[in-house]
Amino acid sequence: MKNKEDHKLKEGLIESALTRSYSYREYRDLVNDLALNGGTTGEEQKESLVNYTALNNRRMKRWDKTFKLSESDKLLIEKWNRPVLWLVLTESWCGDAAPSIPVMNKIAEASANITLKAALRDENQELMNLFRTNATLSIPKLIMVDEKSKEVLKSWGPRPTKATQMVEDYKKEKGELTPKFKEDLQNWYNKDKGQNILEDLLQLLALE
Repeated sequence: MKNKEDHKLKEGLIESALTRSYSYREYRDLVNDLALNGGTTGEEQKESLVNYTALNNRRMKRWDKTFKLSESDKLLIEKWNRPVLWLVLTESWCGDAAPSIPVMNKIAEASANITLKAALRDENQELMNLFRTNATLSIPKLIMVDEKSKEVLKSWGPRPTKATQMVEDYKKEKGELTPKFKEDLQNWYNKDKGQNILEDLLQLLALE
């Protein structure tokens, strides 16, 4: 009975999130407009969050242009034949979302059976609470849902496996993440060129 109740709860919260969700193009337009007008998602319009939104908009533009799937990746992704929803909880100021969501989009574009939608974490707090990472509300959080049964199949986030290990190691040594480490992490994302994110997401689809 509890599993049935959990399923119904998740299904209702996901349906609710979808009513406030964005296609990837709509999400990019939202972030771009906020960056141009000195805003950020969420009620808290702090200067630091506004600055991160502008920075992430530039990063996402770069990722949209530079990240490419190989022909072998495309052929692999085309084999996925189960219609699924990829619902990603995010915010415009989130540094880890900037490289990850463009990669998700390229995968979704390569598949006729993956629908990508972005929803804002702070507008969907009940749903986010069901997908905490180590008791935190860390984003981005990708929720993969079967389109027919509405069952949650898997989730991913907030970081790819190698970045997650970097963060855990640094926290063990230093206690908390410093601005310098966050800068180093973004440099790692750039050097990795989205490959670790891609590997993780292909594993999510059981394609690699």
